[in-house]
Amino acid sequence: MIGTRASELLRVVHENPDVTRADAARLVGIGTGAATELVARLTAAELISERPAEPSGRGRPTTVLQPHPKGPLVLAVAFTHESWRAEVVQLGGAVVACDGDEEMAHAYGEGDRILVEVKDRLTRLRRRFRGRIRGMGVSVPGLVAMDRLVEASTLGWSGVNLATLWPNAPVTAVGNDATFAGAAESRRGAAVGAAVALHIRVDAGLGGALVENGRVLTGAVGLGGEFGHIPFGADDVECPCGARGCWGPSLDGHALARLLDHPDPKDPVAYARRVLAAAATEAGERERQAVEVVAARLGRGIAGLVNAIDPDLVSVGGLGVDYLAAASRSLDDAYLAGLMAFRRSDPPPVVAAELLEGGPVAGAAEEAWARLWPLLPT
Repeated sequence: MIGTRASELLRVVHENPDVTRADAARLVGIGTGAATELVARLTAAELISERPAEPSGRGRPTTVLQPHPKGPLVLAVAFTHESWRAEVVQLGGAVVACDGDEEMAHAYGEGDRILVEVKDRLTRLRRRFRGRIRGMGVSVPGLVAMDRLVEASTLGWSGVNLATLWPNAPVTAVGNDATFAGAAESRRGAAVGAAVALHIRVDAGLGGALVENGRVLTGAVGLGGEFGHIPFGADDVECPCGARGCWGPSLDGHALARLLDHPDPKDPVAYARRVLAAAATEAGERERQAVEVVAARLGRGIAGLVNAIDPDLVSVGGLGVDYLAAASRSLDDAYLAGLMAFRRSDPPPVVAAELLEGGPVAGAAEEAWARLWPLLPT
């Protein structure tokens, strides 16, 4: 098993692509001699490699630490309500291969059958890299407890064992898509450097994550971040979870359809994007008004969470990015009005997620790496 200092050095290389050996030593808190010894061990173990750094003109020359060309990889898989995507990710976060299916709508309620098909594609990816893939992270739009999917109402899946995608994998991390997206934003996106970051993702449902000093707070059994089920919504709207008044159904495509007196959409995300596109046209006054109502609901709910949680930054993903762009005034006004008065002079910024739709799969890779560090040999 890898030692603590070696594991910390690997983490630094992962989180800081092209970090110099001198800077890595400083971040780990070790001297140059110890860093030289650690780098030699990790290079011999085919975990990292070195190349000369660009000359700076000052001091002794140093090297840049990078992934070893034969080094470990992780497999990251992300399911949405309509598709799946897999990425093979190396140390540092770069994607070296990918696969997927953009049309999985036929899979509603057929989780076990779909997993058989996906497993076959993932097995081919693993064979391609001849044992270099050491772990797997899986993102899914549903309730996940203790690395097992409890329910994904948008997929019609219940009790599906996602670990069957790679039986006996050295590392398997399963998580909610919004939770993983929040983790990725804190490590590689809009929330890097925030001590306490709140992430909200609006998709076919609403979820999120609270991240403190880089660590996602998931609760006792992993169900933390289900912000869409806080009763910020209308009492007369029943959520697929069985409760009434949930926040999520007041923000999605179904909510826009109710505001516009349209039939309930089969695909709420695609419908919401059509409404947003129409709202951007001269003839889209009704659509603009509906988007502004939903954006205000989002802003007001974020204010409630900020009052309760006290983050220093809020990132929004999924359709939240579109609402922020299309109706920022409505969202901002509702957000400020909902904050406690003392917060309004310096409110936590609400920003668009940087990783966009890639957030969940990036987060799946990050969680797989986090679990893999202690298991890597030196």
